[in-house]
Amino acid sequence: MPTALFQPDPPPPPGPDDVERWRRADIVARPRRLARLRERLVGEHVDAYLGLSRENSRYLTGFVLDDGEEKVAGDSGRFIVSGDEVVVLADTRYREQAEEECPDARIEESYYDLPARWGRLVGSLGAVGDGGTRGHPGGRSGSGSVRRVAVEASYASHALWTALRAAAPGIELVAADGWVEEQRAVKEPSEIERVRAACGVADAALTRLVGDIRIGTTERELALRLEWDMRTHGAEALAFDVACLSGPRAALPHGSPGERRIGSGEVLLFDFGAQVAGYRSDMTRTLLVGEPNARDMALHALVAAAQEDVFAELARASITGVVPGARSLDGVARKVIDVAGHGPHFGHGLGHGIGLATHELPRLSSRGPDDPLPAPSVFSVEPGVYLPGETGVRIEDLVAFDPATRRSERLTRFTREVTVVGE
Repeated sequence: MPTALFQPDPPPPPGPDDVERWRRADIVARPRRLARLRERLVGEHVDAYLGLSRENSRYLTGFVLDDGEEKVAGDSGRFIVSGDEVVVLADTRYREQAEEECPDARIEESYYDLPARWGRLVGSLGAVGDGGTRGHPGGRSGSGSVRRVAVEASYASHALWTALRAAAPGIELVAADGWVEEQRAVKEPSEIERVRAACGVADAALTRLVGDIRIGTTERELALRLEWDMRTHGAEALAFDVACLSGPRAALPHGSPGERRIGSGEVLLFDFGAQVAGYRSDMTRTLLVGEPNARDMALHALVAAAQEDVFAELARASITGVVPGARSLDGVARKVIDVAGHGPHFGHGLGHGIGLATHELPRLSSRGPDDPLPAPSVFSVEPGVYLPGETGVRIEDLVAFDPATRRSERLTRFTREVTVVGE
């Protein structure tokens, strides 16, 4: 049986020069990102934008919160975009960081009390489209022309929305859902570089692990070893917790590793990713342990064929310039699995966008709209077949898609061939 091979040799992990180059690329790109948002606000007849997402904050302001840190950061990292400035909220724990990472923004103090400060903050802003007057450093003066504020509705609790509305009854709150996320779906070259680097870190980690996998090792131990390897070879963090599932537990599309010991004649599924300079990778490989059985071999071949048809469709689209829809691309893989009689065993969508978040736009699913794929974009292609109580197979790769440059590049380079471990 084939053994796992990285194709080609793993690149060296990113170094300080790479990180600094990417940081500078973000600084250069940020005014363009803000200009696109302001154009959207003008089109929606909105005067300002309240951002609550930590990913959107990093994208538009440069302020960085680690994954999960928003739960204890209070209002820090939240931001407001008006006609002529950006306001970043930060309490004393984060003020120095905000001043360093957001030199062009006005930093305003806020702890867990944004509603109490809301009226004054909004009153200090200049509306988009009116040539607004920049508020003074204390934020106590401005054009006062803001009347409608877009709020990232997906990240606003009902309590926050109600409190903001009560704090400034004259300000209309407008639900903004996906405005910045739609921008983020179209990737800049330096963003794709970072996703590619994160893929390289993950690819290399699995390459180093496969030769050491032994029958009888627990799922949890293998997950921990994979995590350690990524963190010590270029990853600043995990993209998400490592999934390592064996045998019948591989039928759980999103399961967590446990104390089950892997055995011969079953599958071993890894779903994992690295984070590099804020950007993430995501890959799944289903390995075969010991002596493979015919059922698992057939399922692996079926899932690989479904994925290969999607790659072929993307390659054609990159040449013809006819961009496929997200739903129709999902249908390409689903048709292969349906014909084999396993349609009911492929319950999730084909894939998702990735970047500052592990799951972002576009969404490739049979349940979503058939909008053409944004371009250039990066997304996963991850068909799977799951037989409850028996086994499961998924193969996942990230693709950079840009028909304008005739490019459809598989960023995940670990082999897609059958890989046997624990022999």
